Amino acid sequence: AQTGMVLDKDGKKKHSRPTFSGQQIFALEKTFEQTKYLAGPERARLAYSLGMTESQVKVWFQNRRTKWRKRHAAEMASAKKKHDSETEKLKESSDNEDDDEYNKPLDPNSDDEKITRLLKKHKPTN
Repeated sequence: AQTGMVLDKDGKKKHSRPTFSGQQIFALEKTFEQTKYLAGPERARLAYSLGMTESQVKVWFQNRRTKWRKRHAAEMASAKKKHDSETEKLKESSDNEDDDEYNKPLDPNSDDEKITRLLKKHKPTN
């Protein structure tokens, strides 16, 4: 990771963001797939093997978990929206079928339970 000191407009030293190599990011992502949290010794080992500080690894994992949670929440919201939409479509088609059946003349040989169910469904509520 490259970290440099940069001077701001007043000539004061300020830290720039570290840039990680593709290899470092690949190793961090692979580790993240296996575990979302690193214990101290694991973090130290990974930092050493990647030539990074423990602090950089810790912050990278914190940021990556935040990104993961946001993406996961968005996927869940999208799936819920899709599910609700499909449920509503099924309900509407079911209501229409029941309405069609309710509006048909009753067959005298019809099942009494079916008639009772239709009447209960379409009984006005108080």
